Amino acid sequence: MAHTTINSPVDVTAMGFGRDLRAYPRRIEFEGKTYNFIDAGLRTVIRKGERIAQILTMTDGAEQFHLRSDNHGGSWTLLSISQ
Repeated sequence: MAHTTINSPVDVTAMGFGRDLRAYPRRIEFEGKTYNFIDAGLRTVIRKGERIAQILTMTDGAEQFHLRSDNHGGSWTLLSISQ
C-alpha cells in the first residue's frame, strides 16, 4: 500500500449530509484533479485546548484520503492519500 503525505490545503467543491445531518465533503479538487467520494467516510473529532478539528477518512473507490477540517466551515487540509 503506497502512502503519500501531503498536508496541503484543498478545495471542497461539493458537500453532502449524513443521516445525522453532519456535513462531509463529496468532491474535492487537488492539483488540477477532481476526486468524488463514494460515502460519508469515517470521522473523528480531535480537541486540543480550545481548538477542535475533525479528521475524515474518505475513499473514491480506489484511494483513501485523510482530510482535516478546522471546524470553522471553510478550511480543509488534505493530509494524505493511500492506495
